[in-house]
Amino acid sequence: MKKLYVTVFCLVFILLLTFVSCKKKELATNATKSTPVFEATFDSTQIQTFFTQHPALQQYQTEVAQLYRKHQFKYIWYDKNGINEFAGVMYNKVNNISEEGVRTKIPYKEKLDALFTSPAETKKPNINTELLCSAIYFFYVDKVFHGIDPEKSKELGWFLPRQKQSYVDYLDSLLVDPKLIHKNEKGAIKQYYLLKNVLEEYRKIEKKGGWKPIPIDSTVASYKPGDSAATIAAIRTRLFITKDISTDSKSAVYDEELAEGILHFKKRSGNLLNKTILPKHIRYMNVPVESRIRTLMINMERCRWISKDITKSKELIVVNIPAYELTFFRDGKPELQSKVVVGKTLNKTVIFSAPMKYIVFRPYWNVPQSIIKKEILPAIAKNPNYLEQHNMEWKDNLVRQKPGNHNSLGLVKFLFPNSNSIYLHDTPSKGLFGREDRAFSHGCIRVAKPRQLAAAIMKDDPKWNPEKINAAMDTGDEKWYTLKNKIPVYIGYFTAWVDPDGVIHFYEDVYERDEALANLLFDQ
Repeated sequence: MKKLYVTVFCLVFILLLTFVSCKKKELATNATKSTPVFEATFDSTQIQTFFTQHPALQQYQTEVAQLYRKHQFKYIWYDKNGINEFAGVMYNKVNNISEEGVRTKIPYKEKLDALFTSPAETKKPNINTELLCSAIYFFYVDKVFHGIDPEKSKELGWFLPRQKQSYVDYLDSLLVDPKLIHKNEKGAIKQYYLLKNVLEEYRKIEKKGGWKPIPIDSTVASYKPGDSAATIAAIRTRLFITKDISTDSKSAVYDEELAEGILHFKKRSGNLLNKTILPKHIRYMNVPVESRIRTLMINMERCRWISKDITKSKELIVVNIPAYELTFFRDGKPELQSKVVVGKTLNKTVIFSAPMKYIVFRPYWNVPQSIIKKEILPAIAKNPNYLEQHNMEWKDNLVRQKPGNHNSLGLVKFLFPNSNSIYLHDTPSKGLFGREDRAFSHGCIRVAKPRQLAAAIMKDDPKWNPEKINAAMDTGDEKWYTLKNKIPVYIGYFTAWVDPDGVIHFYEDVYERDEALANLLFDQ
Protein backbone atom coordinates (compact mmCIF):
# COMPACT_ATOMS: atom_id res chain seq x y z
CA MET A 1 0.00 0.00 0.00
CA LYS A 2 2.87 2.34 0.90
CA LYS A 3 4.48 1.71 -2.54
CA LEU A 4 1.17 2.62 -4.19
CA TYR A 5 1.06 6.00 -2.40
CA VAL A 6 4.65 6.74 -3.43
CA THR A 7 3.87 5.86 -7.04
CA VAL A 8 0.77 8.08 -7.09
CA PHE A 9 2.68 10.97 -5.49
CA CYS A 10 5.43 10.72 -8.10
CA LEU A 11 2.91 10.74 -10.94
CA VAL A 12 1.16 13.80 -9.54
CA PHE A 13 4.48 15.59 -9.06
CA ILE A 14 5.55 14.84 -12.65
CA LEU A 15 2.18 16.11 -13.95
CA LEU A 16 2.58 19.33 -11.94
CA LEU A 17 6.06 19.92 -13.32
CA THR A 18 4.81 19.34 -16.84
CA PHE A 19 1.89 21.77 -16.31
CA VAL A 20 4.16 24.51 -14.89
CA SER A 21 6.65 24.05 -17.73
CA CYS A 22 3.88 24.35 -20.36
CA LYS A 23 2.41 27.37 -18.60
CA LYS A 24 5.80 29.10 -18.61
CA LYS A 25 6.15 28.46 -22.34
CA GLU A 26 2.62 29.83 -22.93
CA LEU A 27 3.34 32.97 -20.91
CA ALA A 28 6.61 33.48 -22.76
CA THR A 29 4.80 33.14 -26.10
CA ASN A 30 2.11 35.63 -25.06
CA ALA A 31 4.73 38.05 -23.81
CA THR A 32 6.45 37.91 -27.18
CA LYS A 33 3.11 38.45 -28.92
CA SER A 34 2.21 41.49 -26.84
CA THR A 35 5.53 43.29 -27.39
CA PRO A 36 6.32 43.09 -31.12
CA VAL A 37 9.22 45.53 -30.81
CA PHE A 38 12.55 45.15 -32.60
CA GLU A 39 15.29 45.14 -29.97
CA ALA A 40 17.57 47.65 -31.71
CA THR A 41 17.49 51.22 -30.35
CA PHE A 42 18.34 54.60 -31.82
CA ASP A 43 19.61 57.96 -30.59
CA SER A 44 16.71 60.10 -29.37
CA THR A 45 18.19 63.22 -31.02
CA GLN A 46 17.38 61.70 -34.39
CA ILE A 47 13.71 62.54 -33.81
CA GLN A 48 14.47 66.27 -33.92
CA THR A 49 16.63 65.76 -37.02
CA PHE A 50 13.84 63.86 -38.80
CA PHE A 51 11.21 66.57 -38.21
CA THR A 52 13.61 69.30 -39.26
CA GLN A 53 13.91 67.44 -42.56
CA HIS A 54 10.15 66.74 -42.76
CA PRO A 55 8.45 70.02 -41.73
CA ALA A 56 5.04 68.99 -43.16
CA LEU A 57 4.78 66.49 -40.28
CA GLN A 58 6.13 68.83 -37.60
CA GLN A 59 2.84 68.97 -35.66
CA TYR A 60 3.19 65.29 -34.74
CA GLN A 61 6.67 65.57 -33.19
CA THR A 62 5.39 65.66 -29.61
CA GLU A 63 3.36 62.46 -30.02
CA VAL A 64 6.23 60.69 -31.81
CA ALA A 65 8.66 61.62 -29.02
CA GLN A 66 6.16 60.42 -26.41
CA LEU A 67 5.75 57.13 -28.30
CA TYR A 68 9.46 56.35 -28.33
CA ARG A 69 10.05 57.39 -24.73
CA LYS A 70 7.43 54.81 -23.84
CA HIS A 71 9.32 52.17 -25.86
CA GLN A 72 12.83 53.18 -24.70
CA PHE A 73 13.65 54.37 -28.24
CA LYS A 74 13.37 50.91 -29.76
CA TYR A 75 12.23 50.37 -33.34
CA ILE A 76 8.52 49.53 -33.36
CA TRP A 77 7.83 49.19 -37.09
CA TYR A 78 10.34 46.35 -37.59
CA ASP A 79 10.61 42.72 -36.55
CA LYS A 80 13.22 40.07 -37.41
CA ASN A 81 11.86 39.82 -40.97
CA GLY A 82 12.00 43.52 -41.70
CA ILE A 83 9.19 46.09 -41.63
CA ASN A 84 6.19 44.57 -39.81
CA GLU A 85 2.66 43.69 -40.90
CA PHE A 86 0.97 46.75 -39.48
CA ALA A 87 3.22 49.11 -41.44
CA GLY A 88 1.75 47.66 -44.63
CA VAL A 89 -1.77 47.93 -43.26
CA MET A 90 -1.13 51.56 -42.29
CA TYR A 91 0.27 52.37 -45.73
CA ASN A 92 -2.86 50.95 -47.36
CA LYS A 93 -5.19 52.92 -45.03
CA VAL A 94 -3.34 56.18 -45.70
CA ASN A 95 -3.41 55.61 -49.46
CA ASN A 96 -7.20 55.18 -49.24
CA ILE A 97 -7.87 57.99 -46.77
CA SER A 98 -10.48 59.49 -49.11
CA GLU A 99 -12.74 56.52 -48.25
CA GLU A 100 -12.91 58.00 -44.74
CA GLY A 101 -14.45 61.21 -46.06
CA VAL A 102 -11.13 63.05 -45.76
CA ARG A 103 -9.87 65.28 -48.54
CA THR A 104 -6.20 66.00 -47.89
CA LYS A 105 -2.72 65.80 -49.36
CA ILE A 106 -0.63 62.94 -47.97
CA PRO A 107 2.74 64.32 -46.81
CA TYR A 108 5.79 62.79 -48.45
CA LYS A 109 3.69 60.34 -50.41
CA GLU A 110 6.49 59.71 -52.90
CA LYS A 111 8.77 58.53 -50.09
CA LEU A 112 6.04 56.27 -48.71
CA ASP A 113 5.35 54.77 -52.12
CA ALA A 114 9.05 54.13 -52.68
CA LEU A 115 9.32 52.28 -49.37
CA PHE A 116 6.41 49.94 -49.92
CA THR A 117 6.92 49.29 -53.60
CA SER A 118 10.59 48.35 -53.13
CA PRO A 119 10.76 45.32 -50.77
CA ALA A 120 14.53 45.64 -50.41
CA GLU A 121 14.04 49.02 -48.72
CA THR A 122 11.99 47.45 -45.91
CA LYS A 123 14.33 44.65 -44.83
CA LYS A 124 16.91 46.48 -42.71
CA PRO A 125 16.00 48.93 -39.94
CA ASN A 126 16.23 52.50 -41.17
CA ILE A 127 15.65 55.43 -38.84
CA ASN A 128 14.00 57.63 -41.48
CA THR A 129 11.62 54.84 -42.46
CA GLU A 130 10.87 54.16 -38.80
CA LEU A 131 10.06 57.76 -37.94
CA LEU A 132 8.17 58.36 -41.19
CA CYS A 133 5.87 55.42 -40.38
CA SER A 134 5.22 56.80 -36.89
CA ALA A 135 4.56 60.33 -38.12
CA ILE A 136 2.25 59.10 -40.87
CA TYR A 137 0.36 56.97 -38.32
CA PHE A 138 -0.33 60.09 -36.23
CA PHE A 139 -1.26 62.00 -39.38
CA TYR A 140 -3.83 59.29 -40.21
CA VAL A 141 -5.46 59.04 -36.77
CA ASP A 142 -5.51 62.82 -36.51
CA LYS A 143 -7.43 63.19 -39.78
CA VAL A 144 -9.66 60.11 -39.51
CA PHE A 145 -10.32 59.69 -35.78
CA HIS A 146 -9.66 63.05 -34.14
CA GLY A 147 -10.71 65.62 -36.75
CA ILE A 148 -10.15 69.37 -36.65
CA ASP A 149 -8.77 71.07 -33.56
CA PRO A 150 -11.30 71.27 -30.67
CA GLU A 151 -10.85 75.03 -30.42
CA LYS A 152 -11.88 75.39 -34.06
CA SER A 153 -14.98 73.25 -33.54
CA LYS A 154 -15.94 75.52 -30.61
CA GLU A 155 -15.56 78.52 -32.90
CA LEU A 156 -18.14 76.82 -35.10
CA GLY A 157 -20.54 76.68 -32.13
CA TRP A 158 -19.95 73.02 -31.20
CA PHE A 159 -19.85 72.59 -27.41
CA LEU A 160 -20.52 68.86 -27.14
CA PRO A 161 -17.67 67.00 -25.37
CA ARG A 162 -15.02 65.90 -27.86
CA GLN A 163 -13.66 62.37 -28.18
CA LYS A 164 -10.58 61.79 -26.00
CA GLN A 165 -8.18 58.95 -26.67
CA SER A 166 -4.46 58.28 -26.41
CA TYR A 167 -3.33 57.37 -29.90
CA VAL A 168 0.06 56.43 -28.46
CA ASP A 169 -1.59 53.65 -26.44
CA TYR A 170 -3.88 52.76 -29.34
CA LEU A 171 -0.86 52.06 -31.54
CA ASP A 172 0.35 49.40 -29.09
CA SER A 173 -2.87 47.45 -29.53
CA LEU A 174 -2.68 47.82 -33.33
CA LEU A 175 0.88 46.49 -33.41
CA VAL A 176 -0.32 43.37 -31.60
CA ASP A 177 -3.42 42.96 -33.79
CA PRO A 178 -3.36 45.09 -36.99
CA LYS A 179 -6.92 43.99 -37.88
CA LEU A 180 -8.25 46.19 -35.09
CA ILE A 181 -7.92 49.26 -37.30
CA HIS A 182 -10.70 47.84 -39.49
CA LYS A 183 -13.12 47.44 -36.57
CA ASN A 184 -15.75 50.13 -36.29
CA GLU A 185 -15.80 50.50 -32.53
CA LYS A 186 -12.19 51.66 -32.32
CA GLY A 187 -12.44 54.89 -34.25
CA ALA A 188 -15.74 56.76 -34.00
CA ILE A 189 -19.41 56.35 -33.18
CA LYS A 190 -21.40 53.90 -35.30
CA GLN A 191 -23.03 56.71 -37.30
CA TYR A 192 -19.64 57.53 -38.81
CA TYR A 193 -19.44 54.10 -40.44
CA LEU A 194 -23.03 54.25 -41.64
CA LEU A 195 -22.27 57.57 -43.35
CA LYS A 196 -19.09 56.06 -44.75
CA ASN A 197 -21.14 53.31 -46.43
CA VAL A 198 -23.47 55.90 -47.97
CA LEU A 199 -20.46 57.93 -49.12
CA GLU A 200 -19.24 54.87 -51.03
CA GLU A 201 -22.68 54.46 -52.65
CA TYR A 202 -22.90 58.12 -53.67
CA ARG A 203 -19.41 58.07 -55.15
CA LYS A 204 -20.51 55.15 -57.32
CA ILE A 205 -23.50 57.23 -58.42
CA GLU A 206 -21.12 60.10 -59.16
CA LYS A 207 -18.91 57.86 -61.34
CA LYS A 208 -21.99 56.87 -63.34
CA GLY A 209 -22.79 60.51 -64.03
CA GLY A 210 -24.98 61.37 -61.05
CA TRP A 211 -28.48 62.58 -61.91
CA LYS A 212 -29.73 65.10 -64.41
CA PRO A 213 -31.52 68.26 -63.20
CA ILE A 214 -35.30 67.93 -63.42
CA PRO A 215 -36.87 70.81 -65.40
CA ILE A 216 -39.20 72.95 -63.30
CA ASP A 217 -42.29 74.15 -65.17
CA SER A 218 -43.14 77.59 -63.78
CA THR A 219 -46.75 77.18 -64.96
CA VAL A 220 -47.34 74.10 -62.76
CA ALA A 221 -47.96 74.73 -59.06
CA SER A 222 -47.84 71.06 -58.02
CA TYR A 223 -48.10 67.44 -59.18
CA LYS A 224 -50.54 64.99 -57.61
CA PRO A 225 -51.36 61.31 -58.15
CA GLY A 226 -53.03 60.84 -61.53
CA ASP A 227 -51.22 63.77 -63.19
CA SER A 228 -49.25 63.18 -66.36
CA ALA A 229 -46.16 65.13 -67.51
CA ALA A 230 -42.62 64.66 -68.77
CA THR A 231 -41.47 66.03 -65.40
CA ILE A 232 -43.13 63.04 -63.71
CA ALA A 233 -40.97 60.64 -65.75
CA ALA A 234 -37.84 62.65 -64.83
CA ILE A 235 -38.78 62.55 -61.13
CA ARG A 236 -39.26 58.78 -61.36
CA THR A 237 -35.77 58.29 -62.84
CA ARG A 238 -34.26 60.56 -60.18
CA LEU A 239 -35.86 58.61 -57.32
CA PHE A 240 -34.78 55.32 -58.83
CA ILE A 241 -31.13 56.40 -58.72
CA THR A 242 -31.31 57.06 -54.97
CA LYS A 243 -33.35 53.89 -54.29
CA ASP A 244 -36.51 55.72 -53.24
CA ILE A 245 -38.27 53.43 -55.74
CA SER A 246 -37.14 49.97 -56.77
CA THR A 247 -37.85 50.18 -60.53
CA ASP A 248 -37.98 52.86 -63.23
CA SER A 249 -40.89 52.20 -65.57
CA LYS A 250 -40.19 55.51 -67.42
CA SER A 251 -43.93 56.25 -67.10
CA ALA A 252 -44.99 59.90 -67.23
CA VAL A 253 -48.10 59.15 -65.15
CA TYR A 254 -48.02 59.84 -61.40
CA ASP A 255 -49.02 56.34 -60.24
CA GLU A 256 -49.10 54.60 -56.87
CA GLU A 257 -45.54 53.26 -57.20
CA LEU A 258 -44.21 56.79 -57.64
CA ALA A 259 -46.39 58.00 -54.73
CA GLU A 260 -44.70 55.50 -52.41
CA GLY A 261 -41.33 56.71 -53.65
CA ILE A 262 -42.30 60.33 -52.99
CA LEU A 263 -43.30 59.47 -49.42
CA HIS A 264 -39.97 57.69 -48.89
CA PHE A 265 -38.10 60.66 -50.34
CA LYS A 266 -40.01 63.16 -48.20
CA LYS A 267 -39.45 61.18 -45.02
CA ARG A 268 -35.69 61.23 -45.49
CA SER A 269 -35.59 64.90 -46.43
CA GLY A 270 -37.61 66.23 -43.49
CA ASN A 271 -40.72 67.11 -45.52
CA LEU A 272 -44.35 66.69 -44.55
CA LEU A 273 -45.58 63.23 -45.52
CA ASN A 274 -48.07 63.83 -48.31
CA LYS A 275 -48.07 62.87 -51.98
CA THR A 276 -48.08 66.38 -53.42
CA ILE A 277 -44.90 67.32 -55.32
CA LEU A 278 -44.07 71.04 -55.11
CA PRO A 279 -41.37 72.98 -56.99
CA LYS A 280 -39.31 73.15 -53.78
CA HIS A 281 -39.24 69.33 -53.65
CA ILE A 282 -37.93 69.21 -57.21
CA ARG A 283 -35.27 71.80 -56.34
CA TYR A 284 -34.25 69.55 -53.45
CA MET A 285 -33.97 66.58 -55.81
CA ASN A 286 -31.83 68.72 -58.12
CA VAL A 287 -29.08 69.20 -55.53
CA PRO A 288 -26.17 67.52 -57.38
CA VAL A 289 -24.60 64.32 -56.12
CA GLU A 290 -21.30 66.19 -55.64
CA SER A 291 -23.01 68.43 -53.07
CA ARG A 292 -24.50 65.42 -51.28
CA ILE A 293 -21.03 63.83 -51.11
CA ARG A 294 -19.69 67.04 -49.60
CA THR A 295 -22.49 67.00 -47.00
CA LEU A 296 -21.71 63.39 -46.10
CA MET A 297 -18.05 64.25 -45.56
CA ILE A 298 -18.95 67.26 -43.40
CA ASN A 299 -21.13 65.14 -41.14
CA MET A 300 -18.54 62.35 -40.93
CA GLU A 301 -16.24 65.03 -39.54
CA ARG A 302 -18.85 65.93 -36.90
CA CYS A 303 -19.03 62.26 -35.93
CA ARG A 304 -15.31 62.38 -35.14
CA TRP A 305 -16.08 64.92 -32.44
CA ILE A 306 -18.54 62.72 -30.55
CA SER A 307 -17.24 60.92 -27.47
CA LYS A 308 -17.75 57.15 -27.43
CA ASP A 309 -19.03 57.59 -23.86
CA ILE A 310 -22.37 58.53 -25.41
CA THR A 311 -22.93 54.86 -26.25
CA LYS A 312 -22.41 53.78 -22.64
CA SER A 313 -25.50 55.56 -21.32
CA LYS A 314 -28.42 53.32 -20.42
CA GLU A 315 -30.77 56.20 -21.21
CA LEU A 316 -30.05 59.06 -23.56
CA ILE A 317 -31.91 61.98 -25.16
CA VAL A 318 -30.62 63.26 -28.49
CA VAL A 319 -31.92 66.32 -30.34
CA ASN A 320 -30.80 66.85 -33.93
CA ILE A 321 -31.44 70.50 -34.73
CA PRO A 322 -31.64 70.31 -38.57
CA ALA A 323 -33.96 67.29 -38.34
CA TYR A 324 -36.21 69.08 -35.81
CA GLU A 325 -36.37 65.77 -34.00
CA LEU A 326 -35.83 64.36 -30.51
CA THR A 327 -35.07 60.70 -29.82
CA PHE A 328 -35.14 59.02 -26.41
CA PHE A 329 -32.88 55.96 -26.31
CA ARG A 330 -32.99 53.15 -23.79
CA ASP A 331 -30.31 50.45 -23.90
CA GLY A 332 -29.11 51.83 -27.21
CA LYS A 333 -32.50 51.50 -28.93
CA PRO A 334 -34.90 54.35 -29.81
CA GLU A 335 -37.92 54.17 -27.52
CA LEU A 336 -39.57 57.48 -28.40
CA GLN A 337 -39.26 59.97 -31.25
CA SER A 338 -40.84 63.40 -31.27
CA LYS A 339 -40.89 66.44 -33.49
CA VAL A 340 -39.40 69.55 -31.90
CA VAL A 341 -39.30 73.30 -32.47
CA VAL A 342 -35.82 74.83 -32.08
CA GLY A 343 -34.40 78.34 -31.89
CA LYS A 344 -34.87 80.69 -34.81
CA THR A 345 -31.84 81.95 -36.71
CA LEU A 346 -31.45 84.99 -34.42
CA ASN A 347 -31.78 82.81 -31.30
CA LYS A 348 -29.92 79.66 -32.32
CA THR A 349 -30.26 76.63 -30.07
CA VAL A 350 -26.79 75.89 -28.68
CA ILE A 351 -24.99 72.64 -29.54
CA PHE A 352 -24.01 71.17 -26.15
CA SER A 353 -24.82 68.46 -23.62
CA ALA A 354 -25.87 68.34 -19.98
CA PRO A 355 -27.52 65.79 -17.64
CA MET A 356 -31.28 66.04 -17.16
CA LYS A 357 -32.11 66.24 -13.46
CA TYR A 358 -35.73 67.44 -13.09
CA ILE A 359 -39.18 67.32 -14.61
CA VAL A 360 -41.48 70.21 -13.66
CA PHE A 361 -45.24 69.79 -14.08
CA ARG A 362 -47.44 72.86 -14.58
CA PRO A 363 -44.39 75.16 -14.49
CA TYR A 364 -44.20 78.89 -14.08
CA TRP A 365 -42.46 80.63 -16.94
CA ASN A 366 -39.87 83.01 -15.56
CA VAL A 367 -39.55 85.44 -18.44
CA PRO A 368 -35.90 86.20 -19.34
CA GLN A 369 -34.74 89.78 -18.88
CA SER A 370 -34.04 90.10 -22.60
CA ILE A 371 -37.66 89.29 -23.45
CA ILE A 372 -38.94 91.59 -20.67
CA LYS A 373 -36.98 94.51 -22.12
CA LYS A 374 -37.63 93.82 -25.81
CA GLU A 375 -41.21 92.56 -25.68
CA ILE A 376 -43.00 92.74 -22.30
CA LEU A 377 -42.26 96.33 -21.25
CA PRO A 378 -43.13 97.81 -24.68
CA ALA A 379 -46.36 95.77 -24.61
CA ILE A 380 -47.23 97.06 -21.11
CA ALA A 381 -46.58 100.62 -22.28
CA LYS A 382 -49.18 100.14 -25.01
CA ASN A 383 -51.62 98.11 -22.89
CA PRO A 384 -51.59 98.42 -19.06
CA ASN A 385 -53.65 95.21 -18.79
CA TYR A 386 -51.12 93.17 -20.82
CA LEU A 387 -49.84 91.09 -17.85
CA GLU A 388 -53.32 90.19 -16.62
CA GLN A 389 -54.51 89.29 -20.10
CA HIS A 390 -51.54 86.93 -20.52
CA ASN A 391 -51.86 85.35 -17.07
CA MET A 392 -48.61 87.02 -15.93
CA GLU A 393 -47.49 88.67 -12.73
CA TRP A 394 -44.56 90.54 -11.22
CA LYS A 395 -42.43 88.47 -8.83
CA ASP A 396 -39.26 89.87 -7.21
CA ASN A 397 -38.92 92.54 -9.92
CA LEU A 398 -39.28 89.90 -12.62
CA VAL A 399 -42.20 88.80 -14.75
CA ARG A 400 -43.50 85.26 -14.62
CA GLN A 401 -46.39 83.53 -16.32
CA LYS A 402 -48.66 81.46 -14.10
CA PRO A 403 -49.18 77.72 -14.69
CA GLY A 404 -51.96 76.60 -17.01
CA ASN A 405 -52.94 75.66 -20.53
CA HIS A 406 -51.86 79.02 -21.95
CA ASN A 407 -48.44 79.08 -20.29
CA SER A 408 -45.69 79.48 -22.92
CA LEU A 409 -43.93 76.39 -21.50
CA GLY A 410 -47.11 74.35 -21.72
CA LEU A 411 -47.80 71.85 -18.94
CA VAL A 412 -44.35 70.35 -18.37
CA LYS A 413 -40.68 71.21 -18.77
CA PHE A 414 -37.55 69.05 -18.59
CA LEU A 415 -34.53 70.64 -16.92
CA PHE A 416 -30.86 69.89 -17.52
CA PRO A 417 -29.26 72.92 -15.78
CA ASN A 418 -26.79 74.71 -18.04
CA SER A 419 -25.23 78.10 -18.61
CA ASN A 420 -27.20 78.50 -21.84
CA SER A 421 -30.58 78.46 -20.01
CA ILE A 422 -31.90 75.92 -22.51
CA TYR A 423 -34.43 73.22 -21.63
CA LEU A 424 -37.12 71.04 -23.21
CA HIS A 425 -40.76 71.96 -22.73
CA ASP A 426 -44.34 71.56 -23.85
CA THR A 427 -46.07 74.38 -25.74
CA PRO A 428 -49.64 75.59 -26.33
CA SER A 429 -48.67 76.41 -29.95
CA LYS A 430 -49.16 72.88 -31.31
CA GLY A 431 -49.70 74.07 -34.88
CA LEU A 432 -45.99 74.72 -35.40
CA PHE A 433 -45.28 70.97 -35.30
CA GLY A 434 -47.20 70.62 -38.55
CA ARG A 435 -44.67 72.77 -40.40
CA GLU A 436 -41.56 71.60 -42.22
CA ASP A 437 -39.42 74.51 -40.99
CA ARG A 438 -39.62 74.46 -37.18
CA ALA A 439 -37.09 77.10 -36.10
CA PHE A 440 -39.30 79.53 -34.14
CA SER A 441 -38.30 79.53 -30.46
CA HIS A 442 -36.06 81.87 -28.45
CA GLY A 443 -33.54 79.00 -28.12
CA CYS A 444 -35.29 76.45 -25.93
CA ILE A 445 -36.71 73.27 -27.45
CA ARG A 446 -40.44 72.66 -27.68
CA VAL A 447 -41.48 69.01 -27.72
CA ALA A 448 -44.50 67.65 -29.62
CA LYS A 449 -44.87 64.62 -27.32
CA PRO A 450 -44.18 65.93 -23.81
CA ARG A 451 -46.56 63.54 -22.01
CA GLN A 452 -45.07 60.52 -23.75
CA LEU A 453 -41.54 61.75 -23.00
CA ALA A 454 -42.34 62.18 -19.31
CA ALA A 455 -43.89 58.70 -19.22
CA ALA A 456 -40.83 57.16 -20.93
CA ILE A 457 -38.43 58.84 -18.51
CA MET A 458 -40.47 57.86 -15.43
CA LYS A 459 -41.27 54.37 -16.71
CA ASP A 460 -39.32 52.55 -14.00
CA ASP A 461 -40.68 54.59 -11.09
CA PRO A 462 -43.48 52.50 -9.47
CA LYS A 463 -44.91 55.61 -7.85
CA TRP A 464 -45.74 57.14 -11.21
CA ASN A 465 -47.84 55.99 -14.15
CA PRO A 466 -49.39 57.75 -17.20
CA GLU A 467 -52.56 58.56 -15.25
CA LYS A 468 -50.62 60.26 -12.46
CA ILE A 469 -48.50 62.13 -15.00
CA ASN A 470 -51.66 63.39 -16.74
CA ALA A 471 -53.11 64.50 -13.41
CA ALA A 472 -49.91 66.38 -12.53
CA MET A 473 -49.98 68.16 -15.89
CA ASP A 474 -53.70 68.98 -15.98
CA THR A 475 -54.45 70.04 -12.38
CA GLY A 476 -52.89 71.64 -9.33
CA ASP A 477 -49.84 73.81 -8.79
CA GLU A 478 -46.25 73.56 -9.99
CA LYS A 479 -44.76 70.19 -9.03
CA TRP A 480 -41.10 69.13 -9.28
CA TYR A 481 -39.90 65.59 -9.88
CA THR A 482 -36.22 64.69 -9.34
CA LEU A 483 -34.85 61.97 -11.60
CA LYS A 484 -33.29 59.07 -9.71
CA ASN A 485 -30.74 58.64 -12.51
CA LYS A 486 -29.63 61.66 -14.51
CA ILE A 487 -30.15 61.31 -18.27
CA PRO A 488 -27.56 62.80 -20.65
CA VAL A 489 -29.10 65.22 -23.14
CA TYR A 490 -27.13 65.77 -26.35
CA ILE A 491 -28.15 68.61 -28.65
CA GLY A 492 -26.34 68.05 -31.94
CA TYR A 493 -26.24 69.35 -35.49
CA PHE A 494 -26.22 66.83 -38.35
CA THR A 495 -27.44 67.68 -41.83
CA ALA A 496 -26.93 64.06 -42.95
CA TRP A 497 -27.95 61.09 -40.82
CA VAL A 498 -28.50 57.37 -41.41
CA ASP A 499 -31.53 55.95 -39.60
CA PRO A 500 -31.76 52.48 -37.93
CA ASP A 501 -33.05 51.04 -41.23
CA GLY A 502 -29.93 52.17 -43.06
CA VAL A 503 -31.71 54.98 -44.95
CA ILE A 504 -29.84 58.25 -45.47
CA HIS A 505 -31.61 61.49 -44.49
CA PHE A 506 -30.50 64.91 -45.72
CA TYR A 507 -31.76 67.98 -43.85
CA GLU A 508 -31.73 71.71 -44.58
CA ASP A 509 -28.74 73.50 -43.04
CA VAL A 510 -31.04 75.66 -40.90
CA TYR A 511 -28.22 77.62 -39.19
CA GLU A 512 -25.93 77.58 -42.27
CA ARG A 513 -23.12 75.85 -40.38
CA ASP A 514 -22.01 73.45 -43.13
CA GLU A 515 -20.21 76.02 -45.24
CA ALA A 516 -17.99 77.28 -42.41
CA LEU A 517 -16.92 73.71 -41.64
CA ALA A 518 -16.44 72.93 -45.32
CA ASN A 519 -14.02 75.89 -45.57
CA LEU A 520 -11.86 74.29 -42.89
CA LEU A 521 -12.04 70.80 -44.36
CA PHE A 522 -11.72 71.38 -48.08
CA ASP A 523 -9.94 74.68 -48.69
CA GLN A 524 -6.54 73.57 -47.45
